[in-house]
Amino acid sequence: MMKTLSSGNCALSVPAKNSYRMVVLGASRVGKSSIVSRFLNGRFEDQYTPTIEDFHRKVYNIRGDMYQLDILDTSGNHPFPAMRRLSILTGDVFILVFSLDNRESFDEVKRLQKQILEVKSCLKNKTKEAAELPMVICGNKNDHGELCRQVPATEAELLVSGDENCAYFEVSAKKNTNVDEMFYVLFSMAKLPHEMSPALHRKISVQYGEAFHPRPFCMRRVKEMDAYGMVSPFARRPSVNSDLKYIKAKVLREGQARERDKCTIQ
Repeated sequence: MMKTLSSGNCALSVPAKNSYRMVVLGASRVGKSSIVSRFLNGRFEDQYTPTIEDFHRKVYNIRGDMYQLDILDTSGNHPFPAMRRLSILTGDVFILVFSLDNRESFDEVKRLQKQILEVKSCLKNKTKEAAELPMVICGNKNDHGELCRQVPATEAELLVSGDENCAYFEVSAKKNTNVDEMFYVLFSMAKLPHEMSPALHRKISVQYGEAFHPRPFCMRRVKEMDAYGMVSPFARRPSVNSDLKYIKAKVLREGQARERDKCTIQ
């Protein structure tokens, strides 16, 4: 199955198996949107604007293969618990953000981590998915200094101890400290190409989208050595109905596969 999307004059086809969703969760005012902004365009906005829910899409051409990364930047207030649960159900990789100078935001991350594990465990019991759940716990605002710190690094590291698919990073979205490294590790845990990390691909704008189209044979060697990333300017979040259908199809597909296996055994 192929997913077709349009970016300006550039129509792209991405294999469904190469399409992923990254969900960013955490309390209000911890810097979730700032981390996403660093990832997408390398910028930091000083002015705070409360997020209801933002959706972004980045498309990659990595050595000739197309990838799509959807990013769901969630609200810190969680006014609709059912929507948060649906966001977790549809997520493939997770970033949980707290502020190092805010103890309550760390407690919220602990609650979120527990909820993600519970929700995903419920889905895995129905679909028999692999147990891996790539997740990064992110302590933001490490530029504020030790005098402002309310969460010791040793305590935060306990949340990821013993889980090879979970890592802890202390970052500064403002100073761009450890942000690239955090994404590199997250994509490595998810077994995604390293070139999806911000520092490892060429960033191009939509008007240069021809880099995402097949080239003549003589250019393939050049293309296959390169990695490009492009933010889709007109991406829209899939509807709630679409997300529910996606989860339902996943459960039904696995159920049908188990029925076929049962018939084969009999």
